[in-house]
Amino acid sequence: MNALTLAFVSLCVFAIAYRFYGLFIANKVLALRADRPTPADTCADGIDYVKTNKYVLFGHHFAAIAAAGPLLGPVLAAQFGFLPGAIWIIIGCVLGGGVHDMVVLFASARHKGQSLARIAESEVGKTVGIVASFAFLFILILTLAGLSIAVLNALFESFWGVFVVGSTIPIAIFMGIWMHKIRPGDIKTASIVGVVLLAAAVYVGGAIEPGSALAQALKLSKHQIALAIPLYAFAASVLPVWFLLAPRDYLSTYLKITTIVALAVGIAFVHPELKMVAVTQFAGGGGPVIPGKVFPYVFITIACGAISGFHAIIATGTTPKMLGTEKDILFVGYGAMLVEGFVAIMALIAACVLIPADYFAINSAPAAFAKLGMPTVELNRLAAEVQEKIQGRPGGAVSLAVGMAYIFDSIPHMKQLMKYWYHFAIMFEAVFILTAVDAGTRVGRFLLQEMFGKVIPQFKQTNWVPGIVITGGLFSFVWGYLVYTGDISTIWPLFGMSNQLLASSALIIVTTMLIRIGKARYAWVTAAPGIFMAFVTMYAGYLNIVTIYLPGKKYLLAGLATIVMAMMIIVIAGAFKRWSELLKVRERVRDIWGDNVIAPMEGEACVLPANPELSAQERRASEKWG
Repeated sequence: MNALTLAFVSLCVFAIAYRFYGLFIANKVLALRADRPTPADTCADGIDYVKTNKYVLFGHHFAAIAAAGPLLGPVLAAQFGFLPGAIWIIIGCVLGGGVHDMVVLFASARHKGQSLARIAESEVGKTVGIVASFAFLFILILTLAGLSIAVLNALFESFWGVFVVGSTIPIAIFMGIWMHKIRPGDIKTASIVGVVLLAAAVYVGGAIEPGSALAQALKLSKHQIALAIPLYAFAASVLPVWFLLAPRDYLSTYLKITTIVALAVGIAFVHPELKMVAVTQFAGGGGPVIPGKVFPYVFITIACGAISGFHAIIATGTTPKMLGTEKDILFVGYGAMLVEGFVAIMALIAACVLIPADYFAINSAPAAFAKLGMPTVELNRLAAEVQEKIQGRPGGAVSLAVGMAYIFDSIPHMKQLMKYWYHFAIMFEAVFILTAVDAGTRVGRFLLQEMFGKVIPQFKQTNWVPGIVITGGLFSFVWGYLVYTGDISTIWPLFGMSNQLLASSALIIVTTMLIRIGKARYAWVTAAPGIFMAFVTMYAGYLNIVTIYLPGKKYLLAGLATIVMAMMIIVIAGAFKRWSELLKVRERVRDIWGDNVIAPMEGEACVLPANPELSAQERRASEKWG
């Protein structure tokens, strides 16, 4: 099959889905209205709750959700062939991931931008909310540690990558100050200057001589990077969102989308064939890259590219606090997920254009590859051209970079640039992942503030500096310690399962909200993918425990997997019980939004001191709705 055909089909499906299914959810299921205040109106504090232009917010949200999943997951799933991964990405993104992100964002916007755990407590019950708080915090710590190790491996001794990734920080600070202080709302000038400076950073990074003093200074060790990443994440989590996090994510989005578009253009020029067959012999199990059969492992291997629980953390963390209008939920929530789905398709193509034997040689441990009896074809040539050892480098990052470099190098007039394309792709992967780490750390701070606020009410104040610093520092230290010590490498296999369990739980929790607000006839939109993912992921977790962890005497992994599954079962069972209660109620009442609902929303108003910088309109909205 031609790679261009697969890319074109996915684009068409995603465009049709946005035009019809996305609008159906926006207009019929959620009934989004532009005149309904958002948390940025009612809880504005100038730190976390800040009205943001929808294009900047799209950039921030896309950069935050698009981490390792859409890049590495499809590459690893190529073990089964290109067809299983492609089908799951397209269908899962349209009916699962896009719906998940959009409705969860809507739910958080209606709950003053609060976390998924707080929404669970309000919609399902206090016990479920408490369990969900600990479960989501645990999953987030595992996620950020795992993502950070992926960044560490991508930037390790990469002076080009360190230079460009580091350059995005001062550039983003300039953009934030320009758009918020010097010329408020001037997104056009900030974007042009930011993109020009980013392009200059990429060019200068590539021009640094490998043996120069500057290159040697930028070649950071693993321990140095392991310290730098949580320190950066801490700063991004406690500084005002407009100062660093939002503009940096927005800026990074230009690099991400430009690279993916360039890859798509390269595919259009080169017309590469997918050398990987549609379904390999490893669909039935026994593959050297990931364990198990195509069902259910393709559903937990390709996470963020189709549906991801990590997205629920972002959609109930930073993004809802910056919504300018409720109408933006379609563009930001559903639209960003569809773009991520296309990124996943591009990653799958980049892996499948490699000769299968070369793909397995890169992504398998040498001993495992030797058992396959496959002679490599172009592996030595590729290794020589990128000037790196690429055999026996499992994890997906190296094979993705090699595949991208192979496509770019095949474009007319782009020959002899293989090593530059390879190192650019490694840097691109690092930027892709790091933007999820900073946003995830900020969300972790929100979760800790909510939990500590139950004991010390001051922590609920979103602009109480000691609370911000304490929770941001504590959360950064916990996952940063796992990265520095390397212990997370033994927990990484849990990420796929726990991530998808979180997605199913989020869908089931927001289904409860849909039923409560009188939308039971549309509950299937979230309930169907939620129940499906719960079944598939629980089955995968069971297989992991009985066929991999226990036989391999990995009792820690078995115990952690059991704990995560048990907590998620409590959350899901509590939601089902709440569904039964709500569906028995026939009376309707009018809530503060003017809708006829089964029961009005319960929750606390924003805890804010007087803020003289709030506009008169924001004050009126806060008094009316807060």
